[in-house]
Amino acid sequence: MPQIAPLVAGDPEQLGSFQLTGRVGEGGQGIVYLGVNEQGERAAIKLLHIKFSGDTIARSRFARELKAAERVASFCTARVLEADLDGNTPYIASEYIDGLPLREVVDNDGPMRGTALDRLAIGTATALTAIHHASIVHRDFKPDNVLIAADGPRVVDFGIARIIDSTGTITSRAIGTPAYMAPEQIAGDDVGPFTDVFSWGATIAFAATGVTVFEGSSIAVVLNRILNHEVDVSAMPEPLRGVVASALAKDPQARPTADQLLLRLLGQPETAGASTAVLSRGAEVASDDTTPFTRVRTTLADARKPAEPGESGMPAPPSHTGHPTQPPPAVPEQAPTSLSERPPMRPAPQGRRGGPGRWIAVVVALVVLAAAAVLAVLNDWPVAFGAQPPSESVNGGNTPPQPGPFTSVMDKIAKTGKLTVGVKGDLPGISLSQGGSFQGFDVDLAGLIAKALGAKDVKYVQVGRFDRATALSTGKVDLVVATYSIDRDEEVLFAGPYYVAHHDVLVRAGTAKKLADLKGMNLCAPPSPSTRSVQDRVEVTPIPAAHYAECMDMLKSGKVDAVPGEDLLLAGFADREVSMRFAVLGARLSSQRYAVGMERGDARTCKAVSGVIAGLQRDGTIKKLVSRHFGNVDFKPQLNPTEMEPCG
Repeated sequence: MPQIAPLVAGDPEQLGSFQLTGRVGEGGQGIVYLGVNEQGERAAIKLLHIKFSGDTIARSRFARELKAAERVASFCTARVLEADLDGNTPYIASEYIDGLPLREVVDNDGPMRGTALDRLAIGTATALTAIHHASIVHRDFKPDNVLIAADGPRVVDFGIARIIDSTGTITSRAIGTPAYMAPEQIAGDDVGPFTDVFSWGATIAFAATGVTVFEGSSIAVVLNRILNHEVDVSAMPEPLRGVVASALAKDPQARPTADQLLLRLLGQPETAGASTAVLSRGAEVASDDTTPFTRVRTTLADARKPAEPGESGMPAPPSHTGHPTQPPPAVPEQAPTSLSERPPMRPAPQGRRGGPGRWIAVVVALVVLAAAAVLAVLNDWPVAFGAQPPSESVNGGNTPPQPGPFTSVMDKIAKTGKLTVGVKGDLPGISLSQGGSFQGFDVDLAGLIAKALGAKDVKYVQVGRFDRATALSTGKVDLVVATYSIDRDEEVLFAGPYYVAHHDVLVRAGTAKKLADLKGMNLCAPPSPSTRSVQDRVEVTPIPAAHYAECMDMLKSGKVDAVPGEDLLLAGFADREVSMRFAVLGARLSSQRYAVGMERGDARTCKAVSGVIAGLQRDGTIKKLVSRHFGNVDFKPQLNPTEMEPCG
């Protein structure tokens, strides 16, 4: 864990909703603090130095940093939690990554090998792909900007990142860290995503060897080695050896895209770019360093087939295997497209410059480097994964999926584009059938999962509490998203969890703040284990009820003071009541892990779904869904990412 220094005189105690607890670090542009909000969520909060608070140029640079960070999806990066750029103390608060820089890890423990090196390469390639899909060039990719956290590597620091312009490139100003700069940065050529790919190669080479591959006793020596020295990658295993070697090509045109890096490392064909499903897979692989990673080997015949979702990234944008004659259209800064719509970016570079002119550019670069300070911040911030559910037409029919020779649910989606999902259909806010269609948190979540897996035709079927496993085994449904609590004794495979529910208590807002306040009050007593959980902890008078709708009527009328149940269920019933405000106490008497159910043995689909869920948790999409469907209730759900169930 990084060392956190105490606050000093003059440091603020509060920034926005975060109470400051210590100093993470300080750079030329600002100070980074550790903060915590009322929900216990920790943040790394970058505060612009007070000497820059009146500097419009510095504020503009700070705003550009925020804009760049917000555009990037949270695959192996971090997410923005809060920001204020207009006040007297401009700050950006991002997810706090509890990890050490890659440089420090390698310096302390030596070069990385085997599974750890594989996952570092995949995780950082995943992050770089997400950055480039947002039309961002990082420009300072290096070991110090890769944090090794418990859930995998994270790429941070968007202090000098730039949004790509209409030509698909950026004019180089020799900004970056010398030993990890690309030849075109030094030579004064335009830079682009291909520049980050070179820096990625140098970073992975450092992790694998423990040596800065372009190290030198002076900046001149370093730059000369970047321009002329070939890196020895022979000690690395394949396919990493070949991928890193191609990334370190002196000619930008000879380097792969970030998409191609990721696809090669995952053992996928390069028939399409890396879609959301592929990014989710990369993040999933990077987050688990306990088991060896097995690549999917592909033959030439396989590479000619359309890529399958969850394996090689269907659906996905067209692939650019080389530099196109015309650069792809720029993504407008005010209206970025969704991640799945962006093709891999390979703008055409201006070509290598040789002869005396090249060394003149080197001299100019040295002068600039001598005067420039490399900006350093410990975090970056991603945008939400995509808060809106897909707009496919759905129905509540009970027609089972069409039979076919499918080896898995993913195989069925690849061949037919169809998916049938079982949902509850009788829980307001969660999944409620209305007019032949379904609405609610579980339905929206299922739609996002289906879309990420590549399904085009999604149908929802109502399943009861006791027939979910049967619906899966008979083929009535492909997946079940229905507040399905993980039970390892069931003949079902679970992907997730996507939410951890708790047995809790619903009250009228302002009537009670903790469980002990219910002593002597009337408790609605539906047929639920939650009733006994409350009675075991506090003396209450139970008032029998047949179902939760009856409990809500009694709670509104004052006949009972509290209703026990799972927090999400309680919030769903309470959210639709507009005449009165309700609150979930937050007693958390016991927990239930809601997951996506599928037929046992379908590990391929399980891994794909778990990868999607992990991405939705990291980028805050699930948090947004909870707010959308339960926002009228005083409710603090548990939304921190949790350990995924094994799919084996």
